[in-house]
Amino acid sequence: MNENPCVDRHLLERAMEVSGELNASDVLTKALEEFIARRAPKRILELMGTLEWDKTYDHKRERSRN
Repeated sequence: MNENPCVDRHLLERAMEVSGELNASDVLTKALEEFIARRAPKRILELMGTLEWDKTYDHKRERSRN
């Protein structure tokens, strides 16, 4: 993917100041990594309560070492 995203210049400059990164590529990479790290757990929480559990599954039996 070799696309050049359109990024607000003022936001990018501010992000570079705050992060201490010296170039736009590094600051965008860091911003995306932090964005993903923050959002991924929220997606997992959204799935809570949406799964159907097999009521016949015996987790204790599965742990035994027969």
